[in-house]
This record gives sequence, structure tokens and C-alpha cells, in this order.
Amino acid sequence: MNNAFEYNFDLFDRFPSMYFLLGADGRILKTNAAANEILKKAGGIDQYAEIFDLVELCDRTKALNIFKKCLNKKTYGQCQTRFFINKELININLTFTVPIAGKDKSDTKIIAVARDITEEKQKEAELLRFYNIAEGTVNPVQITDLTGKMIYVNPAFVKISGYTKEELLGKNPRIFGSGKTSRKFWDRVWEVISGGKVWSGEIEDTKKNGEPFYSQLLISPILDKEEKIIGYFGIHRDLSEKRILEKQLIHTQKMESIGTLAAGIAHEVGNPLASISALVQVVQRDTNDAFIKEKLGLVKNQVTRISKIIRDLVDFSRPSNYELHLTNINKSIVEAVEITKVGTKAKNIQFNMKLSDDVPSLPLIPDQIHQVFLNILINAVDAITEAKTNGKPNSVEVKSFVEDGNVMVTFKDTGPGIEENNLNKVFEPFFTTKGQGKGTGLGLWVSYGIVKSFQGDINIESEPGKKTTFTITLPIET
Repeated sequence: MNNAFEYNFDLFDRFPSMYFLLGADGRILKTNAAANEILKKAGGIDQYAEIFDLVELCDRTKALNIFKKCLNKKTYGQCQTRFFINKELININLTFTVPIAGKDKSDTKIIAVARDITEEKQKEAELLRFYNIAEGTVNPVQITDLTGKMIYVNPAFVKISGYTKEELLGKNPRIFGSGKTSRKFWDRVWEVISGGKVWSGEIEDTKKNGEPFYSQLLISPILDKEEKIIGYFGIHRDLSEKRILEKQLIHTQKMESIGTLAAGIAHEVGNPLASISALVQVVQRDTNDAFIKEKLGLVKNQVTRISKIIRDLVDFSRPSNYELHLTNINKSIVEAVEITKVGTKAKNIQFNMKLSDDVPSLPLIPDQIHQVFLNILINAVDAITEAKTNGKPNSVEVKSFVEDGNVMVTFKDTGPGIEENNLNKVFEPFFTTKGQGKGTGLGLWVSYGIVKSFQGDINIESEPGKKTTFTITLPIET
């Protein structure tokens, strides 16, 4: 029976894998055509007494142990290893089986099948590289099946969406959508990608917490070897910074418009105010009535105040030339406080300034640092007026002093404070605790950027229900 089996071993010649008939000691007794072809490269089968002579040295012990187990238990076993042939390594899957069991081990024959898995290994390596790229990229990536259900999302997608991986897998990407895009829009997208083409466009999604997420989305069909679509690959590019810059540009243009308007008001109102002031002075000189003189003095003071407000608005709204100038910090603080006090919200708020004479002038962009002070002051006023004070006195205390080679400016208000979980969000763009339409969430973010550009720092401390303190640090030597 053994002879018959050996005689018919050429039946394996039509198989693409390498087949070896082995003795109980591992000696190679017969090989098929595929194995012969490989062994010819190394001088023929006579160069190898045992199959283990082909196995890469570091794996020989493992292969030998599997061989012995198959021999003893009359079963099968396999492992992945490499054949070292003609100074080349071939990745293989090596399987041992015992088709013929003799009366004793010496009569037992074993068939070893070595299947070349080099191409599979290459594909596995390519897949692993793709996986590592997808897992490590900062761009949110998703893969869906033909029905649109997500079968893969990378960590960046999980992070930006706010959902867990388990909440996303098996779901349609519409759970991430804002609902602001029409059904017809998505119908056109499906028409493109289901036709085997790539689609790209800008969309607005919504995170789990309700915040908007703007991105440029590229969706590409995934094709098999037969060019048949088997799924869809989507990658997002975050456009949040672009949208922020667009809103900043709009804000800048609005400030320019305010400046133009203020300049026009100054021109149109300036002459009448000058005339009123002149007439008041004439009447003051021509009357001896103390009551009339007192009231005319009040009128003159208000005329002067109106003129100053208009001049300050014009100066503040004038576009910056971005040139550094020695800036008097205390003077800039005073001007920002005076502008803030003009607002109707500030009429019941006491402003206390404690400005040190030791504070030197610093090389800054004057209108930018002025904007920082004004943003913080306006924020303090809004916080105070929106809180229930129960008759308690409201105040904003501003201090300037020198400490450890830095100019320190603090703004302390008696507002409601900031909740601890919001403290680390205060300087984020578009974050605001104000009601809809009452704040852009850009003021403190812009202020943070300006202070950082001067190599300084801005910090916040708050006690919920009591107070909030902003501290600006500006280095004297940069």
C-alpha cells in the first residue's frame, strides 16, 4: 500500500504548492513538480536531506516540534515560516499531515505542504501600513459599506465627533450630520460615488455635544479587482480654522465700518458741538446768575464728554499698521476704562484703578493692546449685568504693577464667576456663556492671541458666585 501511494505521488504535480513526502525522521522521500522547480535553484533535491534543512534557522525548532506532534498523535499541524533557498527567503505556510500510519513510526509517512504566501504577506504589510496611516492621521477617516453604514472610523473621527467607536460603527454618517444640507444634495453625492467617481465638497456636521464641525469631505469608492464597488472611503479636512478666519475678517470689516461711521459722525457732529460750546461760553460770560452758570457748566462738560467719546471711537477703530511703538500701558488702561464707562450697562458699576508709576512703556502695537484691555473690560461688564446681584455693589478693579521683570495687569470683577468645567474653554474660539446673539465668543480668543504675539501670557482665576480675575503678563525685556 505504501508503494502504491509513493508511486502515485505525481498526482500532486498539478498543484501550485510544494508537496513533500517525508519519512518519520523528516527525510525528503518524494517531491512534486512545484517543489522540484524551487529546489533546482539551489542545486536539486540532493542538497537537502531533511525538510528542516529548508526551514529558516530561527524557526527550525518550532517546525520540528510540530512535526513530532503530528507524528506521535497521527494528526496535522501548521506554522508560518520561511524557506531559505539559494540565498533567498520565501514566506510559506507549512502544513504537516499523516495520511499513512504504519505499524510503527519507522513505517509512517508524512506529507508536508509548503504554500508560498509571499504575495499575501505583501498585501498584509500594505494593509498594515494603510491601517497605521489611517489610525495615526489627524484627519477624520471613515469607511462605509454599500448601504452607507460605517464599518471603520479612525481615532480622529471618534475625537472630533464626540461619539464612541461603538456608537458609530454600524450607523449611517447622518448621525454626524447637521441636518442643514438638503436631501437633494446628498442624492447628487450618492449618484456620483455610486457611479465609481470621487466626490469632494464642503459640509457642516454636528458633534455629539451639538457644536458645529466644518470640513472638506472627500468620498472615494473602494473597488475590488473586477472594478466592482465594495464600499466607500471618506476623509475629512478640518475647515474650522478657515471659518474662524472668515468670521474674523467679517469682524475686522465691521470694525472698519464702525471707524468710518465714527469718523463721519465726528465730522458731522463736531461743528455743531463746537458751536454749542462757544454759545455756552458766551452766555456764561454774560450772566451773573450762579444757577445758570452752574447748569451751563454741566452742558459744557457733557459737550466735551461727547467729543472725547467720538475721538476715542475713531482712534480705536482706525486700522492698525502693525508697527511696534513704545506704549504707555497705564494710559492705554485709562482710555479703555473711559470708553467702557460710557456704555449704558456700566452706569451702575464702579471702576477702580490702581496703576503703578513704576510701569514702563513697552514696545507693542498700541491699538491691539488697547483692544485686549477693552475686550476684558466689556466681558467683565457683561458678566456683572447678566448676574443677579441682590443689591450688592458692583465693581471692576484694574491694577498695574511690575513683578519679576514683567508688567502685570489685573482685571478683577464682582461678577458671577465661571464654572470650573468652563475655565479651560474661555480662550477657545466661539466659546461663550452668553445667550444667543449676545456674544461671538471671539473677544477673549483674539485677546489671547494678541498677548501671546507679544511673548506674554494671559490667565484666568475664578470663584463661582463671587469674582473673576484676568491677569495679563507682559515681559519688560523681549
